[in-house]
Amino acid sequence: MTPAPAPTPWLLRWQGLLARGSDGPLASRLSSVAGLVLCALMAGLPLVTRGGLSLLILSCGLLWLVIALTRPSSGRIGPISTWILVVLAVALVATGFSPVPKAALHGLFKLLSYLGVYALMRQLLAEAPRWWDRIVAALLAGELASAVIAIRQLYGDTSELARWADPNSVADGTIRVYGPLENPNLLAGYLLPILPLAVVAFLRWHGWAERLYALTALVLGSAALVLSYSRGGWLGLVAGLGSIGLLLVLRQTRHWPVLWRRLFPLLLVAGAAAVLVVAVTQIEPLRIRAMSLVAGREDSSNNFRINVWMAALSMIQDRPWLGIGPGNTAFNLIYPLYQQPRFNALSAYSVPLELLVEGGVPGLLAGLGLLLASLRSGWAQLKGESSFALPALGAVAAIVGLCVQGATDTIFFRPEVQLTGWFCLATLAVSGKVPASDAGAEGAKTSEAP
Repeated sequence: MTPAPAPTPWLLRWQGLLARGSDGPLASRLSSVAGLVLCALMAGLPLVTRGGLSLLILSCGLLWLVIALTRPSSGRIGPISTWILVVLAVALVATGFSPVPKAALHGLFKLLSYLGVYALMRQLLAEAPRWWDRIVAALLAGELASAVIAIRQLYGDTSELARWADPNSVADGTIRVYGPLENPNLLAGYLLPILPLAVVAFLRWHGWAERLYALTALVLGSAALVLSYSRGGWLGLVAGLGSIGLLLVLRQTRHWPVLWRRLFPLLLVAGAAAVLVVAVTQIEPLRIRAMSLVAGREDSSNNFRINVWMAALSMIQDRPWLGIGPGNTAFNLIYPLYQQPRFNALSAYSVPLELLVEGGVPGLLAGLGLLLASLRSGWAQLKGESSFALPALGAVAAIVGLCVQGATDTIFFRPEVQLTGWFCLATLAVSGKVPASDAGAEGAKTSEAP
């Protein structure tokens, strides 16, 4: 006896209201249109103006709305989407009780626009998994362009690069590239989540041209990130590529004997740590930049962040349960009331602190819940046979890298970085729903690694 289908959640019952009469030629091409718009958005992240990005983001939200109205709901809200709704609910409450509600409303609209992109990505990947590879190819195109521009800056006029050399830092004189993004830390944050996805693309794509494309993007992107001399970017790079390497090893050895299955990853981690220690101690630029991490207030960058963190903690103490509302506009209005002289800031320079400032304790708990649900979804694919198993592991590694960098910076909230994060969440949200049989349906360009 066939079991009855699960009832549609009331939050999704509006979907498919215009399904009747929506089977024309345009409706049948909505997925292709959505895929092309998403590819344009992801390829243009570092190159398109903010106005252009805003237009593409708005287009994604409208496309998802049209698709949702013309197609019935799948009947279930997954754990990742559930936590995203919790994040949205907290943001709504924080906006309503914000001391600067108009400014917070601006931040809320920005969050809604990003959620529109996430919803379209999730819808597209669930319907047509082959678009994952196409979106990643578009991401790599923008990453390659940014890396080439950044590396090329080493051979051009250094007067512009000199403005990122801090004479009050122990790393004074370091030349930092910034590519098309005008900020070395932003360049590092943009490249960081893409590199684990490039590793996965190299493993999935079996054509020599496609693999060469992914490998070139991985090598040049890593080089540009290192040359940005972003300390948070370096730590995130180690965490991100280290995570994808460890996850791939765990997946590859899952059928080994128990002893070697446990021992080999530990030996690999120990060897990688030894190589890293030797590199930091023997390569002078790395050693100088690493020394600035432990210089405390003697380093001007550290001193600046510490002062901003202290001001952010004061903001949290005054509004621990509701926060000031989402978005940097609200932050810019409230932060001057708490800042120390000469320490202007556009954010809290720490993602956990930013979540506490904007949404209070509920905002941080919602963010942690979303993170744990994402990691749990990715971990479930470690031994899975879904065609999205490797993409899920790449998404987990990208999120780990972003979390490490986000501990001391808020570059994540910039659209050039955040939209890649939403792509990773969309990948994880559908990873358990794409069966192994769909691997062959993704075309000759993709394949699972053995």
